[in-house]
Amino acid sequence: MTELGWDPTGPNLLVHGDNVRALAELPDASFQLVYIDPPFNTGRTQTRTTTTTVRSASGTRVGFGGNTYESVKGLLYSYDDAFADYWDFLEPRLEQAWRLLNDTGTLYLHLDWREVHYAKVVLDALFGRENFLNEIIWAYDYGARSKSRWPSKHDTILVYVKNPKTYYFNSTEVDREPYMAPGLVTPAKVALGKLPTDVWWHTIVSPTGKEKTGYATQKPEGILRRVIQASSAEGDWVLDFFAGSGTTGAVAQKLGRRFVVVDQNPDAVEIMTKRLGKGTRSVLLPHE
Repeated sequence: MTELGWDPTGPNLLVHGDNVRALAELPDASFQLVYIDPPFNTGRTQTRTTTTTVRSASGTRVGFGGNTYESVKGLLYSYDDAFADYWDFLEPRLEQAWRLLNDTGTLYLHLDWREVHYAKVVLDALFGRENFLNEIIWAYDYGARSKSRWPSKHDTILVYVKNPKTYYFNSTEVDREPYMAPGLVTPAKVALGKLPTDVWWHTIVSPTGKEKTGYATQKPEGILRRVIQASSAEGDWVLDFFAGSGTTGAVAQKLGRRFVVVDQNPDAVEIMTKRLGKGTRSVLLPHE
C-alpha cells in the first residue's frame, strides 16, 4: 500500500504534500482529465486578503433600513510565485500528467502570457504536435489598466489529448452561451444559445461573490465547469495537482465526477478541506 492509499473505487482524495511525490504513487492511465493551473512565474508573491462585512452599531457604512456595517479584515493567503528555473520545475510534472492520462483523456494547462509559448513547445514534444487540440483564450475585463501598453486581460489554456483518435469530447454537455449578435439568428437559436468557441468571455471570481474563498488567483467555477463537462463523463476521475482553492474538485463534485486534488500550501489545504466537505478523504504526505 502506498502512502496515498488511492483506490479508484474509493472516495475523492485531497493530498497535502509535494505533488511530485504524490503523482509518482498514482498508477498509469488512471485519469480521464487533468487540469492544472500552475504558478505563472510572475516573480512575486501572490496575496489576497479576505474581508467580511458585519453589522455594527459603530460601523461607518450605511445599508438597507439604515443599519450600519463595518468591514473586518480576515486571513491573508499567499504563495511564492518565483522560480530560479521555471521549466526545471514544471516539465517533470507535465511528464507525469501525460503518464496518468488514459487513452481517451485530455490535459488542460492554464497559464498566462509569460510562459505559455514555452509550454506549447514542451507539450508538442511530450504529447506530439498531432495531439494538440486547442488554444483556449479566457478573456475577462477586470483590474488595473496600463496606459503604456495594451492591458493584459486574458489567460491561455492549452489543450492536449493523449490519443487523437480516441479522445473524449462531448460538446452537447457544455453549457451554451448567449449570441453576441442575437438579431442575426432565429429566435429559436437565441433561446437555445450557442456553443462556446475557443474564446471564453467569463468574469473573474467576484471579490464580493459567493464563490470567493480568499485564495490568491482563485479561478471561477464557470471555467472549470466547461472543461469538465466537455472532456469527462459522470463517474470519471479528474486530477488537479496545483489545486489551490479547490475549484476543480468543487466543480467535479457537483457534476458527478470523482477527483484527486493535490497542493502543498497549508492555506490551500485548509480552504479545500472546508470547501470539499467530509466526503473527501485527506492524506498528509510527511516531509522527507
